Amino acid sequence: MKVLLVDDDAFLRDMYATKFIECGHEVESASDAAEALRLIKDKQYDIVLLDMVMPGMGGLDLLKGIKQAELKRQTMLVVLSNQSETSDRSAAAELGADGYIVKAESIPSDIVKQVETLYADKKQK
Repeated sequence: MKVLLVDDDAFLRDMYATKFIECGHEVESASDAAEALRLIKDKQYDIVLLDMVMPGMGGLDLLKGIKQAELKRQTMLVVLSNQSETSDRSAAAELGADGYIVKAESIPSDIVKQVETLYADKKQK
């Protein structure tokens, strides 16, 4: 899988990138939503993992931007956030998120497995 990690926390971005790379995935990262939009316009990703809370444009704004620019294509959009309210999950789903993972509920290797499962399930449909 080709993965784009979008998170303003460099430590978390690097940690998740390391785990995905260890599992054989190609990873790029963006430190904010604006950078992510630029990358998504130029490249095709299998998965975009995005945080909800980032300075400037947050995760919901990024989902809106992807939807408005019709950039989703075959890309799965998965929220990876500590925001765990039902309203956050619903808002993300309404804007096209294919999955929602709460960071605090899983260790990085489990997050990789969850993303791989979401991706495999989508490919089977």
